[in-house]
Parts: sequence; structure tokens; C-alpha cells
Amino acid sequence: MGWPATAEELVRVQLELGRARPKPWRFEPGAVVGGCFVCFPRGPTGPGGAGDPAWAAAAGGGTVAAVSGEAGAPYEAGLLALREGPLLEAAVRALPAPPDVLLVNATGRDHPRGAGLALHLGSVLGLPTVGVTHRPLLAAADGDVLRLDGKEVGRLVTTRGGTRPLAVHAAWRTDPETAVAVVLACCRGARTPEPLREARRLARLSRSRGPRGS
Repeated sequence: MGWPATAEELVRVQLELGRARPKPWRFEPGAVVGGCFVCFPRGPTGPGGAGDPAWAAAAGGGTVAAVSGEAGAPYEAGLLALREGPLLEAAVRALPAPPDVLLVNATGRDHPRGAGLALHLGSVLGLPTVGVTHRPLLAAADGDVLRLDGKEVGRLVTTRGGTRPLAVHAAWRTDPETAVAVVLACCRGARTPEPLREARRLARLSRSRGPRGS
């Protein structure tokens, strides 16, 4: 599945992805964990718009890649793939080799149709994915378990003492337990997992160089 151009098309694809149950992936020591991140110009508030300049980056296995482009749509909760999906795909595909699993700054099954951007991106790339966000989208916390419609869709994970927990989301081919294992394996004393932190740093560095990364 690719990237729909309209909200109506995206909703249909998300419903299909939300019903999909691909073969589970299990995290093993030595697996290469990647991360990807996209940012937009500083200053403006609100949902932004289609055509906003954007900078995306990916990191994994000691390599990094950055691309620039345009947002596909304004921000709207539950429809983030319209705004960011193709940019993140381009950044990950620009890496010399794909990681074994990818961290995405988006939700997975914690979503109105069970298919947030982290899950959708994994299906497009053919990679297991884990979502990492500052807070849940719709899920309610039951202790450290995140539940939506009675189903476990993620966990709240404290990655460093004295900081707020992250919402860690099951996404493409990952369950909550696997998602937590991936995140904890690469935080290295920081709140944010290292591959996601590196991708964020590179995307922001590209933005600092000027419009469209020039």
C-alpha cells in the first residue's frame, strides 16, 4: 500500500491496515534499530498547510540520511500520514541499508482505525515498526498498559529516572512487549531512543541550513 492523496482514501487504507494481522516480528540482540523524524519551519502555529517546507531524516546502523520536500496536507489527528508519510518513506529509503526495525514519532494501533502513521509506514516499507510519542492518542492508561476498546495497544515506559514516561506503541508486525524491548534497548541513558534522537537532530540541522535544506 502506498500513500493516499485524500482523507477519504486514507481512511479506507487505514481500515484495511487496522484489520491486517501480519506475521509478528521478534526483537533479537544485534538487531539494527533505526529511527525517522520530520520537522517543519519554526514559528508558525496551527495545523500548517499542504506545501509547507519539510525536512525529514533517518538514522540506523551508524548511517544517516536526510531529504527535503513539502508537507502533503495540514496536520489533522488521525490523518498524519497525509502530511508526513511520503517524506518519512523517502528518508528511510535514502539510508544505505534498511534497519531491522524502525522507530517512528507517531502512533501505531492507538488510533481511531487501528493504523496510525507508525504502522502505515511500516507496511509501505516492509519493515517492523514501533511508535514513540510523548502521550497516547486515544488509549487510556491502565497502570503502564495502554488500552483502546479493551485491547492493549502500547505501554507507558519510563526510560530515564525523573522524566515523564513515553507512550510506546505497537505498530507494524510488533506487539506491545516487543515495542518496549526495542525502545529500552537503545535509550542509552536518555529519555528518547538514540536512533530517533539522531534522526531528529539531523532533520533539525537540515532545517537550519535554509529553505528546503539549501
